Amino acid sequence: MMAALLLRRDKKSTAAHLKSDLNRTDNSSGVRQLQELLDSVLNPEKPAADTEALDWCKCLIAGGEGFEEFCKTVRSYDNATLCGLVWTANFVAYRCRTCGISPCMSLCAECFNNGDHTGHDFNMFRSQAGGACDCGDSNVMRETGFCRRHRLRTGENVPSVPRDLILMSEMVLPRFIICIIQYLRDGYTEPDTSTERDLQKVLQQLEPQISFLEELTKMGGAMRTVLTKILTNQQTFKDLSMGQEENVFAKKNYENYLSALKNSGLVSVEQKAQTGAAEPTRGSETGALGLLGAAAPSSSESNKEEDQDGGQSIGQRKRVKLSSTTKDPSIMDSLKHKCFLEELLFWTIKYEFPQKMVTFLLNMLPDQDYKITFTKTFVQHYAFIMKTLMKSQESDTMSNRIVHISVQLFSNEDLARHVTEECQLLDIMVTVLLYMMESCLIKSELQDEENSRHVVVNCSEALLKNNTYWPLVSDFINILSHQSVAKKFLEDHSLLMLWMSFVSFFQGMNLNKRELSEHVEFESQTYYAAFAAELEACAQPMWGLLTHCKVKETQEYTKTVVRYCLETLQIWFDAIGFVDELAPNQVTFHLPLHRYYAMFLSKAVKCQGIDLESLLPDQEMLMRIMVHPLQIQASLSEIHSNMWVRNGLQIKGQAMTYVQSHFCNSMIDPDIFLLQVCASRLDPDYFISSVFERFKVVDLLTMASVHQNTVLDGEQERPMLEGALTFLVILSSLRIHLGMADDEILRAEMVSQLCMNDRTHSSLLDLIPENPNPKSGIVPGSCSFEEMLSVVADFKAPVFELGGSMQQGMYTPKAEVWEKEFDPIMVILRTVYRRDVQSAMDRYSAFLKQSGMHTTGNPWPPYKERTPLHPCYKGLDRLLHCKTLHIVIFTLLYKIWLDHSNMSEHVLCMVLYLIELGLDNQVEEDKEDEEPCIEEHCHDSWFPGTNLLSNLHHVINYVRVRVPETAPEVKREREPPASTSAEASNFGQNSRRLTGNWRENVREAQVFSLVAERRRKFQEIINRSSTEASQAVRPKSSSTRWVPPGTPPQLVTEILEIHESMLSLLIKLHQKLSAKQNSLSATWLEDMDANPNRHVHGDGITAIERILTKAATRSHQSKRSIQEICGKVFPPVAPKKNSPTAKKTMDKEERRQRARERQQKLLAEFASRQKSFMETAMDVESPDTEAAMDLGASEVKESEVLYDCVICGQSGPSTEDRPTGLVVLLQASSVLGHRCKSDEAKKLPTTDEERIYPADTCGAAHDVRLALMQSFFKDSSCLQSVSIGWDGGVYVQTCGHTLHIDCHKSYMESLRNDQGMQGFSVDKGEFTCPLCRQFANSVLPCRPGRSTEVVSWHMSTNKKTSVLVKEVEDLQEQLGLFPVSTTTESNLSKEMELVIKDIKNTTQRKYMDYGKNPGSPDNDFLFMYSVARTNLELELVHRGGNLCSGGASGAAKRSCLNQLFHVLAMHMRLYSIDSAYNPWTRLTQVAPSRDDCLDDERPEVPMLFRDCPSLLIIFVLTMPQPLRKEHFICLVRTLYNLQYTQALAALSAKFSPEERQAWSTSGTLKKNAFNAEKSYEALLSHVITELSMVKTVYDVNTEEPSMLSTSVWSPQSIEYSLQQFCLPYLRLSCLLQHHLYGDNLSGCPEEEEFSGLAGCLGLLDPAPQPSNPMYSASCLDWTVSAFDLMSQWCSEVTGLADTQAEKSMTLLVQDLQWASPHLLHLPDNYNTIFQYYHKKACTACKKVPKDPALCLICGTFVCLKGLCCKQQGICECVWHSQHCGAATGIFLLINASVVIIIRGHRFCLWGSVYLDAHGEEDRDLRRGKPLFLCVERYRVLEQQWVSHTFDHINKRWGPHYNGL
Repeated sequence: MMAALLLRRDKKSTAAHLKSDLNRTDNSSGVRQLQELLDSVLNPEKPAADTEALDWCKCLIAGGEGFEEFCKTVRSYDNATLCGLVWTANFVAYRCRTCGISPCMSLCAECFNNGDHTGHDFNMFRSQAGGACDCGDSNVMRETGFCRRHRLRTGENVPSVPRDLILMSEMVLPRFIICIIQYLRDGYTEPDTSTERDLQKVLQQLEPQISFLEELTKMGGAMRTVLTKILTNQQTFKDLSMGQEENVFAKKNYENYLSALKNSGLVSVEQKAQTGAAEPTRGSETGALGLLGAAAPSSSESNKEEDQDGGQSIGQRKRVKLSSTTKDPSIMDSLKHKCFLEELLFWTIKYEFPQKMVTFLLNMLPDQDYKITFTKTFVQHYAFIMKTLMKSQESDTMSNRIVHISVQLFSNEDLARHVTEECQLLDIMVTVLLYMMESCLIKSELQDEENSRHVVVNCSEALLKNNTYWPLVSDFINILSHQSVAKKFLEDHSLLMLWMSFVSFFQGMNLNKRELSEHVEFESQTYYAAFAAELEACAQPMWGLLTHCKVKETQEYTKTVVRYCLETLQIWFDAIGFVDELAPNQVTFHLPLHRYYAMFLSKAVKCQGIDLESLLPDQEMLMRIMVHPLQIQASLSEIHSNMWVRNGLQIKGQAMTYVQSHFCNSMIDPDIFLLQVCASRLDPDYFISSVFERFKVVDLLTMASVHQNTVLDGEQERPMLEGALTFLVILSSLRIHLGMADDEILRAEMVSQLCMNDRTHSSLLDLIPENPNPKSGIVPGSCSFEEMLSVVADFKAPVFELGGSMQQGMYTPKAEVWEKEFDPIMVILRTVYRRDVQSAMDRYSAFLKQSGMHTTGNPWPPYKERTPLHPCYKGLDRLLHCKTLHIVIFTLLYKIWLDHSNMSEHVLCMVLYLIELGLDNQVEEDKEDEEPCIEEHCHDSWFPGTNLLSNLHHVINYVRVRVPETAPEVKREREPPASTSAEASNFGQNSRRLTGNWRENVREAQVFSLVAERRRKFQEIINRSSTEASQAVRPKSSSTRWVPPGTPPQLVTEILEIHESMLSLLIKLHQKLSAKQNSLSATWLEDMDANPNRHVHGDGITAIERILTKAATRSHQSKRSIQEICGKVFPPVAPKKNSPTAKKTMDKEERRQRARERQQKLLAEFASRQKSFMETAMDVESPDTEAAMDLGASEVKESEVLYDCVICGQSGPSTEDRPTGLVVLLQASSVLGHRCKSDEAKKLPTTDEERIYPADTCGAAHDVRLALMQSFFKDSSCLQSVSIGWDGGVYVQTCGHTLHIDCHKSYMESLRNDQGMQGFSVDKGEFTCPLCRQFANSVLPCRPGRSTEVVSWHMSTNKKTSVLVKEVEDLQEQLGLFPVSTTTESNLSKEMELVIKDIKNTTQRKYMDYGKNPGSPDNDFLFMYSVARTNLELELVHRGGNLCSGGASGAAKRSCLNQLFHVLAMHMRLYSIDSAYNPWTRLTQVAPSRDDCLDDERPEVPMLFRDCPSLLIIFVLTMPQPLRKEHFICLVRTLYNLQYTQALAALSAKFSPEERQAWSTSGTLKKNAFNAEKSYEALLSHVITELSMVKTVYDVNTEEPSMLSTSVWSPQSIEYSLQQFCLPYLRLSCLLQHHLYGDNLSGCPEEEEFSGLAGCLGLLDPAPQPSNPMYSASCLDWTVSAFDLMSQWCSEVTGLADTQAEKSMTLLVQDLQWASPHLLHLPDNYNTIFQYYHKKACTACKKVPKDPALCLICGTFVCLKGLCCKQQGICECVWHSQHCGAATGIFLLINASVVIIIRGHRFCLWGSVYLDAHGEEDRDLRRGKPLFLCVERYRVLEQQWVSHTFDHINKRWGPHYNGL
């Protein structure tokens, strides 16, 4: 009842009333009233969307005052010392590695900018999953990095909050929260019935409530404390959540909640029922859990969470040990909730982490109590999170949200340790990961498919494919980065064992089986999932653990891990049934157990000083461990030899990923290190023979010239042999884990990457394998990286060629690096693409040629000395000193010398490398324990000992070989002895056994059998070890070997006579390579000693000499042998036995090389042809310049100008019927319109105060002028007094190539039919020039004409000016006469009309219609002559704004102005100028004053207001063509008079009245002098007098000029300003003359430009006037009295009505000088732009755009692709480009730092003008490093804009469909 009353009252007063009640000592009635009110307000049965409840809560909490004021008051008690700002995805934040303790540390922009991070290693990043600001949290970052506010800890001294302020909140909020929870309970339906949408709907309705909670958290520390109390209080939860049994609605909710809880543990309720408390009896078949055994839940429910009072210690570990795994039952069971926070988190997970909830939960984190409780709750729900994640449809979004939370909790070491100790965090994580992976296990098919007991993850499951596991793995990696947690992990053996079983799920996954018959049908792409899984789930945790095993104290940890690795490996071998022989044609790249073992071994020896012996297993185990990594190395070779080609491209992808920079140090490096360990501990002969057998090249290693290989095709033998030898070289020379220090490794990595290619800084950072854990010594970005880089590389600053591609800043190796450090072996190891090895070698040889170290032929890879081995690995050197290897070397040297098939330069190179490594790494001889004699007898008798040095000079006389009967070695006379055939049968038909019969033949015949040797040793080891394993049945490998169909020819034994030693073979090879008989003289060694450094760089000859020298210096015996051999001068003879008459087949490499050279030659020839063709093609100049100037007029033949058509190749004149045209590009341009008065570019605004004012641009000024004229004068007259086209004018440019117009039409037709990837639109008439591929869109017809006319034009007659003036007038009368007969429509005139149409279509209507009545001929007339004006003005701009440089600019050679003028002239001939208004008469005659103009008609524009250049162009275009030069000069002179008068008038207006008076008087005196008409003083005074007749002219601006002219006008300054005023006119006239008559422009210094131009135009006698200064007046040439004419012009102005006088004055003072166009001036630091604009709201739609962009021409801020600002279906950028640049737009994309260009209907990415400190772009700001303006690039951009060359220079254009 009471509640109903309260509800009716005003909310505020009710709240105030209740608050006062509650503050009394006896507050029971108040409490009761409030509870009743809340019962009715917060009734969960009302729909959630009803906001009434929220308003009540706000009022009640505020206790009667306004909610806003209440917020302010509470905020003033904020005691937080952390920032804690929470952001969601796409927020821009910062990370500073210098200040961060945890790698996940991040700062909001405000805290970052208020802290001091100068010189730190920081970057800006766009958050992917969301995050929170860590400023103020010293657990995560160093205090020096805190911002000002959090460093001073202002929060600590805030007074505590008054009780009554928050009293109401404490009463109301618990009810509010339970209300939300009830909505969540009610809205949830089980997934099978619900759809995603239902859950979303519930959340949408709750949006305002959750936002309200979020608002509360933002009130600061005081309110957060209140919320924490409510959320964590268990009593409140009990009372409210369960105590409402009588309420039916609540009851239903509660049941809903209980059912939702059911399956929240790892074991679902049903499973529990089955297993009971007994041990599960399921075998490994039922359910994935069986694999590890499910832990039975304990029957007595122990209390697993901490009670509020902390009475009971947490989770007594009740573990049931089953199949050696342990699990914590608390993870298995369903959850039990004890407070609001727990249930809120539960629903957050159930509803798949809605963003608002996540933000609310995170916003509370600055409260410490909350943080601890929340972390525990999160851990308690961990298993449930995993289950929900696996079921989720939106696992990506959910993963991001999970990490958003967990990274805030687990990055804090104290917190992580606390939770590990109290809540078994580690157990939970490992168990949850295991459980997750168990859901997708399959049986492993590796090795023994039928009986295998091993299970692996299935890489094609969504779990792995979509990386669903990454949030959990990343949490695990995160907590392992804390030392205290990692130590707990390493100490807990049962956990380690669990982890090992987890790792073994990945051992052998994604198995590849080689396809032998046909190509695989479906190429699976699962391999990337497999590599990612091994890297993230196995390798990264491993690196995390390794960082904590760095010192002696942690030895025990390492030993434990190694022990468990070996145990698990043994289990794995047993499970897959592996004994000693690999199943053929299988390979897996995933051996994480091997790699764990390898990396911990390496760490143990390198950092902890543990003796290697103690960590190694017995020999047999080592042999097993070696097999799989070795198989991978062989498979890499097979894949590159195309043996796996039928498995598709993906197998190549695997081979590349395995060595790729992000994977190599977790994959190939540990593998090679493990093989090195095995090699150093196993018998070297056994190891070497294993390698050759695994690489399948044993059969190849025979002395015989012919052999059979049962496993390889012929073309695979050579690459496989090269692979095997290269692998041995890498194995014996790589030192990454065998004793190199970290910085040496970094240096080697860096050098090898730089040698392959020049690199940018960022790609180098990316390519250098980083030990993935950021705490390791070498962190990219740390100083050691930068220091090392500066030592080994030079920085090449970005280069800019105009029109070239833009380079980035690159690092290139220093010369001494090439000389001393280039290591081809490291390069081979690190190349993903084989071509990179070639690239490194090419760069190396280029360096040698350049420095003159080696100029002839191709150099060989240089040999590099190695760092000494760590003592533990000394055994590795024995590989180089074992008989098996020496036999192989001897055999290969022999085969190369005799040119056997499949030998190559690379084979020889590697063989020599091995010899040299052996010479450099001697083994200490220990003769005592020589093998017992029994073995001697069956040991091969090739060499006496194992030392390479002594074996080098050992001569081998006879060798017994087994060859097919057909081989050339076989003697034809006698049958082979019986014993041999018998022997052959013993061995089975197996060509591998190259053995012979001892007793029968010569005793010294050497015997060689690799495989037999290897088998024997293996057998012996097995017999020696008394393990049961040896009793295991071994499959007979030889009997099961595959035999090719068709029986091989019978094998026979032959004895070859050799008589060579390795040394003699080397010397013979030297002769062979140098192609000289006795290339080494007997005294050769003595000469060598003199020059020891000769041998570092060079080819094979140098390498052999280097080896012989080393051998000679190290052993006298060798030295003697060498001298002996060199002493005998002998030709290379083949051995005596019917030696193979092997054809000396040219080696494949060599053939390739020659082919390459041929190709180069052809290309060069082609290029030179093309070049000469281009040069001749470019010389097609405008026809008038082809004039035969050097011939006397008499000799000139009637020859026409000839044009080449680039399509049909014919040459001929352009005729009426078959016109030729120039390829042109027409484009609208507003470049001229954007010019300003000042030469300074406008600044881009980066604060709210700065603005750009567009009114002072050239385009705007001209518009204002025309509009002003149109308001006073006759429209038709106005439209002939100015030019338009400053904005949206049409610019015409050509590449200079011509084609027949009919050819062009058929060319367009073919383009239309073939519209593939063209990047231009044929329908719009676009095409590329068929010859030079330049972009074009029209063809400009060339005028038919004879070159003789040209000469007659130039003939100058000495007619008087007055005569010429009359002639000009007559010519203007004959408009009707036109050289081309217009009566018949010729093809030419049709084409001309079409071009005019193209020109009109190029620009928009609004840039053409300036007249009062659109579409009138006057409009058209204005547009046409303005096209000519635009092109002349633009050429002036391209020449730098003046003609001082003279000469033909680059543009002039390809200028099409002559043709353009012709087309325009023809078109304009259609309009006649009414002779009554012909300006010519007003220029040249003093007309009697006409008063006959009617009052209603507006007057014509006075001559003084008209634009002289426009008049000149109109005259030239409307007079009959061709115009004689003398008439042109006459026009120029006459108009100069007018221009000069305008200059005087404009000048006089700038004077102060006193000055005007003074000049007027002084000039009057000179009026009577004889040359008064050419004296500026006289003329100036005349103008002043004339204009002063009407007061209004000068009175308007009386105040202004006095301020302007502080300086006094001297004669010099007057002369200067007159010249400046007339210069634009003279420049334009001169340029026009240059194009019409081909006159050369002579250059001159800038100060003499005026006289130069005047002389050029014939206004001045060219006679030099060195002494007196130049006067502009001396150029005047009056035909009638100057004073009369001027009076007439002035009277036109003074005759205007008084009202117009003010305006008319502004028309008189026109300023003709414009600075060259510029883009905006940008700030140096990109951050300035980014910070201001990336959050700025768009002016049109008032929203912050998703992709903001800036126009670099005018500074307008636009939405790229924004649908909000679309107008008429056109997005804002395109719309703006049409209005600002007449369809050319240059935009800077704020979020990407790149510039895009819009040109018409196409756009392209131009690149970035902002580069980082290393000269690199950062597109999309991915790296987020500070960027700085690159002035050169910006200049290039501006240059391309001004010269209109975007279309030609940028290649990648695409249509934008108005969508930008």
